[in-house]
Amino acid sequence: MNEDILKGKWNEIKGEIRSRWGKLNDDELEGMRGNFTSIGGLLQQRYGMKQDEARDGLNKILSRFNTRLEDFKEDFRDDSAQL
Repeated sequence: MNEDILKGKWNEIKGEIRSRWGKLNDDELEGMRGNFTSIGGLLQQRYGMKQDEARDGLNKILSRFNTRLEDFKEDFRDDSAQL
């Protein structure tokens, strides 16, 4: 997937995550930009979720954007330090 498309989608995805899980703030999500493993860990801490519950919840959000976790892991996360 094109990196520019993923970067553009990130803001929308971040908004969806915040609307579903309000205990996560923008600064935390921006600091984890594209690192859904870390976001899943934070969901586990804040909401007492199991790892598969957090992953499934994140995948549901990403599926609305025709995106998968794998797309971010390959194309976006590695570049997140430069963003």
